[in-house]
Amino acid sequence: MPRLALYALAVCVLSAAAAAVSFARGSWLGIVWILMLGVSSNIAWYYVRKAKNDKAAEAAAGR
Repeated sequence: MPRLALYALAVCVLSAAAAAVSFARGSWLGIVWILMLGVSSNIAWYYVRKAKNDKAAEAAAGR
């Protein structure tokens, strides 16, 4: 897994924890953490798919 995808996944997990804590304390600031979770998960998926497509392109070019 690419390094940037791992960083984005870490941000995703931390955002989920922060959102849970915010909502447990009764704060609506958790909505911001949910939005950050969505963005970071999309970034993680993007880099995972990009790495997969790059490997497939290298394999196809090597034939």
